[in-house]
Amino acid sequence: MIKIFKHNVWALLSSLLFITLLVGCTPDETTQTAEFTAPEWSVNATIYEVNVRQFSPEGTFEAFSRDIPRLKDMGVDILWLMPIHPIGEENRKGTLGSYYSIVDYTEVNPEFGTKEDLQNLVDKAHEHEMKVIIDWVANHTAWDAVWTETNPEFYETDEDGNFFPPIEDWEDVIQLDVENRDMWDAMISAMEYWVRDYGIDGFRADVAYMVPTEFWMEARERLDAIKPVFMLAEAEEPELHRAFDMSYAWNYASTIRDIGAGEAGLDALDEALTENFARFDKSDYRMFFTTNHDENSWTGSDPDMYGDNFENFAVLSATVWGMPLVYNGQESGLDKQLEFFEKDEIEWNDFEYEEFYTTLLHLNRNNRALFNGEAGGDYLKITTDSDDAIFAYKRIAPEDEVFVILNFSDSQQSFEFDSGDQGEWTDVFSGESVTVSGNFTLDANSYLLLEK
Repeated sequence: MIKIFKHNVWALLSSLLFITLLVGCTPDETTQTAEFTAPEWSVNATIYEVNVRQFSPEGTFEAFSRDIPRLKDMGVDILWLMPIHPIGEENRKGTLGSYYSIVDYTEVNPEFGTKEDLQNLVDKAHEHEMKVIIDWVANHTAWDAVWTETNPEFYETDEDGNFFPPIEDWEDVIQLDVENRDMWDAMISAMEYWVRDYGIDGFRADVAYMVPTEFWMEARERLDAIKPVFMLAEAEEPELHRAFDMSYAWNYASTIRDIGAGEAGLDALDEALTENFARFDKSDYRMFFTTNHDENSWTGSDPDMYGDNFENFAVLSATVWGMPLVYNGQESGLDKQLEFFEKDEIEWNDFEYEEFYTTLLHLNRNNRALFNGEAGGDYLKITTDSDDAIFAYKRIAPEDEVFVILNFSDSQQSFEFDSGDQGEWTDVFSGESVTVSGNFTLDANSYLLLEK
């Protein structure tokens, strides 16, 4: 039995051997038509998140820049820098504070270096045909932010005229008045500054859903007037795609964590993917990942969350849909939770997963079935007689195909494929020819990634 997801088509076809369900990225009524176009260079891009503080012993822009050639070789196209701005001291959490407690939107954290160092980083990335986006926090600032002195009217206050946090747990930051149009202008002017003067290529918007979509649309219009930018929303609201190119696949991420913890079965993965295709248009870029700074610091390390199936989930996240994210350190088997408010650098060891990620990212970049948005191929779920252990699917474009077979169980599995799924493929990792036959066997906690 086969389930195929395509753009804006629902149909049911049956034959004696299988049933094909055409579902695809048919949006629900909450989806809004995008009003901006993703930059051409992003159609087959991959993304890598950089935690500057923990990346190196120095924790600086300059130290990170040394790895740009390595990351280019690994297949990274977009470097996402966590917030680069000075961090508040009032009500600071931990010794070094949260990156998301912003003092000044037009300055850089002196712990990371100087503006010149940042410019050198951006220039080096551009020399290697890579893009740089920076984290942007438009919903709140530090208690001791510059604006609290120069523009206190930019903030919400309680009945006594006091600033307050957005939510109780965020006691190190205070809520901006996100309806204040003068604040919008000042905020967008700061964003323009980094694009115009330093060549920044876009932004990852922290808690984008907590700021009006109209703000992001105005920001996008003004930024695109300088140059086409790439916008990533930390959100899963279809409406935000009116301004943003890409959003987080949060529901998928929570689902694979549940599966990794043994709290859900593979049927939950089917449900999460079906919801993704129903809520979002195929033109909406979606970011798929096994971890990021939040998941790593607050939920667990990759071994904690996924155990022996970590590679399976990584292959899944790099091929099932959208753009794959790699969090710094994953290429070296990041096996600890990095402290969020302290210095806790990555242990790089022997880069045991670098070749693994290089293979995945280069496939994603080069195989048109895995391109982003409408350029990518359709998702075709392949059903076997071992659906409680085996998750299999194809990504199909007019000229390229990818076939992924994953065994999530702790035992070897033998199962059957319908005649329509049998044939000759190339193993992406080994380069060897693989014959997919009616009777197939896959080792415990293992995968096959095939293409043709």
